[in-house]
Amino acid sequence: MNYKTYILRLFFRILLLVGAILSLTYTINQNYTAYTVIICVSLVYLLINTYIFVKRRFVAMDDFFEAVKYRDFSRWFPEDKGPKDIRFLYTGFNEINRTIKEINSKNQAQYVYLQKILEMVDIGIIAYNLESGDVLWSNDSFGEILDIPSFKNIKFVEKRKPELFNTIFDTYHREPNSISIALQNENIKILISDTVFQVEEDAFKLIVIQDIDNTLNKNESESWKKLLSVMTHEIMNSIAPISSLADTLQKSLQIAIEKPEDSHLELDDLNSGIKTIKNRSEGLLKFAKTYRSLSKVTKLKLQNVKIPELFSNIQLLMAPSIEAKNIDIEFKISSPKLELDIDTHLIEQVLINLLLNAVDACKNHDNPEIKVLATQNSNRNIVIKVYDNGSGIPQDILENIFVPFFTSKTTGSGIGLSLCKQIMLLHKGRIIVKSIEGEGSVFSLIF
Repeated sequence: MNYKTYILRLFFRILLLVGAILSLTYTINQNYTAYTVIICVSLVYLLINTYIFVKRRFVAMDDFFEAVKYRDFSRWFPEDKGPKDIRFLYTGFNEINRTIKEINSKNQAQYVYLQKILEMVDIGIIAYNLESGDVLWSNDSFGEILDIPSFKNIKFVEKRKPELFNTIFDTYHREPNSISIALQNENIKILISDTVFQVEEDAFKLIVIQDIDNTLNKNESESWKKLLSVMTHEIMNSIAPISSLADTLQKSLQIAIEKPEDSHLELDDLNSGIKTIKNRSEGLLKFAKTYRSLSKVTKLKLQNVKIPELFSNIQLLMAPSIEAKNIDIEFKISSPKLELDIDTHLIEQVLINLLLNAVDACKNHDNPEIKVLATQNSNRNIVIKVYDNGSGIPQDILENIFVPFFTSKTTGSGIGLSLCKQIMLLHKGRIIVKSIEGEGSVFSLIF
């Protein structure tokens, strides 16, 4: 039953009451005693019936609002008992309870999901009430980084570690700030930032901290592992044959000295062996020089350079030798006004390196072509891309191409792309690659 039916029934009862009152007045005036008694009884009945009719609806609503007041959305109202108007009302109440329970369930699931995510990250996070100091939420990493146990109010930290409290809780860090804190006679460096937010009438402060030392040490350790793995491989490839050949020559010479009559040592063999050792030793020296060149680039000589001028120099230098190999090369610029603040010599070296790699990748393909494009992306970053339609890079080695000394070429040193990446990092830029094996590659320099 909807509210219109309820209004009609209430209106009908009011009409009956009005009719009964008018009839009662008439019978009294006419001195119809019997009719007066009957109408009085009917009027009382109508008044009680109307009162119960109205009251039961308000009682049902009061019960529902009381449950809402105490957030009891588990209550179920009987939909199959009582008058139709109340049953319809109970159906609506139950539907509201079901909806709210579903919303609460989803919110709870999202809260648990978010809580689990924040507990898994190695960044410390805490939110607390600015006035009372009560902790709204904190993850385990926060306590682990600051070496403090779990607490419910920040006054716990204030009493035990006032200096730490002043640095972390009392000082505001609107922008991410790197600070040093003393923990157990050891200084650690952390990155800290905070913000204040309002929930109804309460103000809360959210603090985020990250242990920079551990992060840097972890990244540095991984980098060293990759570097040492490649260096060890390269050095062992050179030392193993040198050691083996030197041992063979030493034994042959020992026999020739002790038993010259039994020796069959040929001077040509000796010369050839020594020559091989010399060549491999020179290879190791070259390897050491390339390593030194990788660590040599540390400072930039920046100057404002227009990209058309940069491309003109590269085209003048590289185009003749590339075209001589029957490879088409094209330089394109989206706007002649594009310019960069760069170390020209170093960026030219990066482009030369990428072009030589592109030549090597597509020299044995039909209709080889190389494109060098300069554009400005949606973030207003200038991007220089070097395309080739060559052999592409296998996916299993794609992630290692910027590792120092890693190379898939038989004659490569593995230094070129590593040097390119270091130069781009010094320019606060990036170098990224996309490649499909058999279709080609594109290297992007993002400034």
